[in-house]
Amino acid sequence: MAELVYPPVIGAAHTLFKALDLRFDMEGTEHVPQRGGAVLASNHIGYLDFVFAGLTARPAKRLVRFMAKESVFRHKVSGPLMRAMKHIPVDRSQGEHAYRHALRALRSGEIIGVFPEATISESFTLKKFKTGAARMAQEAGVPLLPVALWGTQRLWTKGHKRDFGRNHFPITIRVGEPLHPAEGETAAGLTERLRERVQELLEAAQRAYPVRPKGPDDTWWIPAHLGGTAPAPAAAGAL
Repeated sequence: MAELVYPPVIGAAHTLFKALDLRFDMEGTEHVPQRGGAVLASNHIGYLDFVFAGLTARPAKRLVRFMAKESVFRHKVSGPLMRAMKHIPVDRSQGEHAYRHALRALRSGEIIGVFPEATISESFTLKKFKTGAARMAQEAGVPLLPVALWGTQRLWTKGHKRDFGRNHFPITIRVGEPLHPAEGETAAGLTERLRERVQELLEAAQRAYPVRPKGPDDTWWIPAHLGGTAPAPAAAGAL
């Protein structure tokens, strides 16, 4: 079936990125398979992360179908677009339906995008990963693609106003080598292996990030352990 909506949406996103003069540093896209199913698993620090994580598949000429909360599909603007782009709605009270939908897509050769933390991390550090991504990869017999995003929180994230000014924000993205489920490996073990790899990629992205806070009022997007004023992980989890 022809993709009538997804490519124009990607084009519109690129136009927005150009208007905002975002500066991209993206490495590891060669790890995205050119064919066949895969589960793309990314950290989650901003509302636009699905857009940026999806960009990693463009060099391979692939499209990513993201699993997103069902309320997004009910919105009068985003809903029709999400359905037309074949993203997968997740009703957390009946998650098994979305899980089966994702498995069918993986087995038909699609790349499914997930955020194993389930919600945005307000501390900008990794939260505990849920096992769904690993279970899908194991059951569908496909690899996991670890992805780390950094800088996306500066555009729009939980607890802060969106900033779509022409601020030349850098966006750093790292894609790791695919992780293949090992024979006899538990979903919990594979999930821990995935989280460790995303953590390594996140730290690499943070080291490569080319700017630092402009002053004391510009430290909110830096994690506490790196000297910023983002909520500490325990405090963020209690909000």
